[in-house]
Amino acid sequence: MLKDKTILITGGTGSFGSEVLLRALENSNCEIRILSRDEKKQEDIRNLHKNNRLSFFIGDVKDPNSLLDAFNNVDIVFHAAALKQVPTCEFFPSEAFKTNVIGTENVIKAACLQNVKKVIFLSTDKAVYPINAMGLSKSMAEKIIQATARLSSKTKFTITRYGNVIYSRGSVVPLFVNQILNKKPITITQPNMTRFMMTLNEAVDLVFEAFESGENGDIYIKKSPSVKICDLALALKELFNSSVEIKSIGTRHGEKLHETLISNEELLRAKESNEYYIIKPDLRDINYNEFYTIGREMNYQDYSSNTTKILTANEIKELLITIPEIKKIIKGF
Repeated sequence: MLKDKTILITGGTGSFGSEVLLRALENSNCEIRILSRDEKKQEDIRNLHKNNRLSFFIGDVKDPNSLLDAFNNVDIVFHAAALKQVPTCEFFPSEAFKTNVIGTENVIKAACLQNVKKVIFLSTDKAVYPINAMGLSKSMAEKIIQATARLSSKTKFTITRYGNVIYSRGSVVPLFVNQILNKKPITITQPNMTRFMMTLNEAVDLVFEAFESGENGDIYIKKSPSVKICDLALALKELFNSSVEIKSIGTRHGEKLHETLISNEELLRAKESNEYYIIKPDLRDINYNEFYTIGREMNYQDYSSNTTKILTANEIKELLITIPEIKKIIKGF
């Protein structure tokens, strides 16, 4: 479906953008544009691929004027640019707001102005029942996209939500691996804390599923298992035959004990397939009389990291050894 299309990846030098780039280069004849602020990473990608179908734009989603050239004659936008680290956003909430909310609004406006056909927005489980600045900003961005989708007919908007991507930049697995390799204690927050886990390939599969099948305003969620943080630490210790201590340090700024991918209220209008949930948009208009006379029964349970399948330590090990970075380290260990 990307054949002869022009695609743009905002934040395209990150973990997700790099994987989408690989898929697009391998499987379709399309032009690919990378928009980001990091000229060093852009140069690294340029030298790695040396492909004339690939072009680069220096720009920042916070600056709407820097988007227009990159969006010109684009068919599909994958909007991955964001501030994603929970503690960072807690200490700099105004920056999280400017990048994740205002930046998303700028992407929406540029896409509509340049008649982009479809925009796929990458969101997070932290946008559901948010308690931290990162989740709040992503939740607000989702709301803005869905409000735009109700009115937009030329440009289609679809959202994807997912939890932790194994070995993505800033995630917990490379932190634990680094601590083990340096013979330092593995620092976990709360032993019974649970998190959804998926591979980078699964995250990209989800985004392409939303691109191919998603309708305007849909939210796509992949059914995912979760792990207890203590079991994840134990699994990594066993993989590396390590005797380092596991040390509990307490929750960091803005952390939850469990994460939620779909709220109770959203499950009321969600469709389910073998691999995905699709939350359909609420298309009721702002007729307040209907709000008083028509409601919906609520009898569902949240889709959360403590209600989905929780992997055992052995199952976690089986999952971890499929990750290329971990395979490489084990081979040379």
